[in-house]
Amino acid sequence: MKRPDRKDTGRVPTDIRLRRKSRLLEVSFDDGSRFELPAEYLRVYSPSAEVRGHGPGQAILQVGKAEVNITDVEPVGQYAVRLVFDDGHSTGLYSWDLLYDLGSNQQQYWQDYLQALAEAGYSRHARDDHDA
Repeated sequence: MKRPDRKDTGRVPTDIRLRRKSRLLEVSFDDGSRFELPAEYLRVYSPSAEVRGHGPGQAILQVGKAEVNITDVEPVGQYAVRLVFDDGHSTGLYSWDLLYDLGSNQQQYWQDYLQALAEAGYSRHARDDHDA
């Protein structure tokens, strides 16, 4: 699965809201764009080394994250947030540029993820379909 390239969008969020019940992070930007980003999507595209790897081709496909939720959103300076997930994952900083890119390309990135899961024989749910 291809990971999003780091891009300099220059966009800054004007509002970030965590919607726990619907498992969404709602992010509004200074250009008027507004994105509803599912927790699962943000978790599988985490910018952490645990998910992305330490170099090209080292990304780890995240499986069984369909029910994951975000428990906290922690500001990091004036450039990012750290998302704390209920599966214990809390590494990786979601910069404004990354959040904007994930929102702008959500449909394509999500399809890429679903295709990578299918090709590997996994599903989005916790049960390991690969061994079924």
